[in-house]
Amino acid sequence: MLGIEDNINLILHQISQSHKESNFAKLPIPKLVAVSKKQDDHKILEALKTGQKYFGENRVQEAEQRWSKRLEVYKNLELRLIGPLQTNKVKQALDLFDIIETVDREKLAKEIADKHNGGVKTKQFYIQVNTGCETQKSGVEPAQSDNFINYCKHDLKLPIVGLMCIPPLNEEPSMHFALLKKIAKRNNLKELSMGMSSDYKEAIKFGATSVRIGSLIFGERK
Repeated sequence: MLGIEDNINLILHQISQSHKESNFAKLPIPKLVAVSKKQDDHKILEALKTGQKYFGENRVQEAEQRWSKRLEVYKNLELRLIGPLQTNKVKQALDLFDIIETVDREKLAKEIADKHNGGVKTKQFYIQVNTGCETQKSGVEPAQSDNFINYCKHDLKLPIVGLMCIPPLNEEPSMHFALLKKIAKRNNLKELSMGMSSDYKEAIKFGATSVRIGSLIFGERK
């Protein structure tokens, strides 16, 4: 079984390869965001030692416990919130994360706009699109996405730079990646967070600018 350093190097090689063979080869190589939620601390330390600097967390509380001291030591980390955000955790999240990828409803967007100012850490936001219109999943439905993006960017003046999605488990992911790319293009958004352990190579073919990978780096969570 490969160690974490080997896993990261292998994935980086495959990201580079997939990118080179895609129609987006002239654009920067997609970032590898290591999904560190619920992983043992020693595994995170191993990833940090390899020079991994992009990490994705699902919960504000857990991320705060894991990263607040480490952020003082590792100055060049980029921390992303990739899980749902409750309105009562907005202030905490804005002080902790560089990027919040899961803006998914008006109430949350308003709360973020109220609390967002030059002093907070979060400088960029992505809107989560529920490409499969799944009732159990967060995200704006594709039919509402243009209006919501417009509302966040122009009415609330939020720095929205991209979109993220999580395709349904039982469907071909490529059609969801193609849809997200299309929405991003017509709204002039450059960043696309899409693709996980099982489908990141496919996501890169459709223009992913970052992929979120947990189990392929750290192994299955307990």
